[in-house]
Amino acid sequence: MNESPGALELLSNRVDELEKRVHALEHEYEAPAIKPTVAVASAQLKDEAESLQTANVFPLLGRAMLGIAGAYVLRAIAEASVMPKGVAGAIAIAYAVGWLLWAVRAPRLTAIVPLVYASTSAMILVPMLWEETLHFRVFAPVATAGVLGVFVVIAAVLEWRRDSSPVLWIVYGAVTAAAIALAVTTHAMLPFVSVLLLVVLLCEGAGALGRSRPIWPLVALAADVSVWAIIFIYSGPQNARVEYPELSVTVLLIPALLLFVISASSVIGREFLQGCRIAGFEVVQVTIAFGLAVSSVLYFAHGAAMVLGLACLVLSSAMYWASFRYLPRRVERRDFRVFSAWSAGLLIAGALWSLPLSAAGIALAAAGLAAYFVAERMELPILELQGAVFFCAAAFISDVASYIFGALAGVQPERSALAAWIIAGTATTAYFVGKDSRDAGWARQILQLVAAFLGAAATSALTVHGMLTLAKLAIALDAHHIAFLRTLSISMVSLVLAFAGSRWGRITMTRLAYVALAFVAAKLVFEDLRHGHMEFIAGSIFIFAITLIAVPRLVRMGSKSCAASHAETPVHAGD
Repeated sequence: MNESPGALELLSNRVDELEKRVHALEHEYEAPAIKPTVAVASAQLKDEAESLQTANVFPLLGRAMLGIAGAYVLRAIAEASVMPKGVAGAIAIAYAVGWLLWAVRAPRLTAIVPLVYASTSAMILVPMLWEETLHFRVFAPVATAGVLGVFVVIAAVLEWRRDSSPVLWIVYGAVTAAAIALAVTTHAMLPFVSVLLLVVLLCEGAGALGRSRPIWPLVALAADVSVWAIIFIYSGPQNARVEYPELSVTVLLIPALLLFVISASSVIGREFLQGCRIAGFEVVQVTIAFGLAVSSVLYFAHGAAMVLGLACLVLSSAMYWASFRYLPRRVERRDFRVFSAWSAGLLIAGALWSLPLSAAGIALAAAGLAAYFVAERMELPILELQGAVFFCAAAFISDVASYIFGALAGVQPERSALAAWIIAGTATTAYFVGKDSRDAGWARQILQLVAAFLGAAATSALTVHGMLTLAKLAIALDAHHIAFLRTLSISMVSLVLAFAGSRWGRITMTRLAYVALAFVAAKLVFEDLRHGHMEFIAGSIFIFAITLIAVPRLVRMGSKSCAASHAETPVHAGD
């Protein structure tokens, strides 16, 4: 009995130890259990923040409505003539700028705060300028455009450090819309187009600094439409624009030229100085701006086509040099293709506007030969495509295409043109510069076909012309004589193409031999049978039949000869 208290104490100690062990074991699972509690707590804090933000929206909108109410008070004061309307307008402008400053300096906890304040500033300024310009007629359109310009410059200066600023989105959009609306209603287009150009310049300046350009596509399109409207209105008869002020030629040229300079400078700077990849809309915008500039010069500066052509040639040379100097090193060839395509277009336009048509054709033919040569050396198919375009343009603008058609199927020209000889020689040389085999893709074969076809067609025309010129020395040529000699000449060209093409491994030449055969067959039906005498018809059919039999055989003979020459070529031990 005396040991009972000690035993109870021992039992109590054992129970305490067991409780501690159980607590220690359970303590391991307490840490994971805390995580859901923390997650729940963070979710509750987030919900509280969102509810607080939602609760702050209504006071924010209330302050904005108070600001608009203040603008209406100023409007009522101006209408009641309590103070001069000009003074009320100046106070309203300062009031709108104050809201803009508040939008810039507002805490950026959320994007909605500066968005609402900037919207309030725009809703105060734009209707006030509308009233002061159209209703009260206190502000002249030039002054209104100046206020819009100052307003947008203040916003750009205050927000230039911030990227994707909601304030600039609102200000640029409101100023752009206001400038377009006021230009339409006041008929004073130039001041408000200048404001649009200023907004475009600010957007491009932000892009040059590596920042986003707020609503830049919409602003650029608005400027394009406005400049086009000036060209459309002032290029018409004077009695159709009596409501519009008269402008000098220099003033009419400035908007389109300035738009092109801004757009082109931005793209060139971002491409060659910053190394940025050109965007699709930038390609479209620069092209539109160039078209507007060209249209402006051609419509308003009569007689300046040669100066425009020389400027295009200078730009083409500079862009080709920059493209070959900097862009081929890049893995992505898209920008090189874009800039070289612009250079090619400028070259064609410059040759067309600054040179006589025959000289322009010769210059483009030389450019086509150079393009084929450089394309083969640098493995740039885009240049081969441009060379084909140069040759086609040269053939049409120098009347070589009409000369070829007249010599082969139409009215025989009296004399051969120098351009025909040059284009025939350059196109043939360009064809032989490149590689022509079955291994090349279909696109490369088509480009080779363009040069080969133009060279073969021009050569055939010159051959027909020469043969008819010699025949005139002996007899007086009639329609049946001309038809027979044409059949003979084209058949000879077909035979040469068949053998030489297969002998040299030039697949395009053999194809053109069969094209020439098809042309002779059509010519027999539409020319020889209609205009020829029986003996000459028989002779033409005989020549066509012989050619029809000989062409496939010559192709096989040339192929065998080519294979034999390759087999006899000695192989050196070092090879």
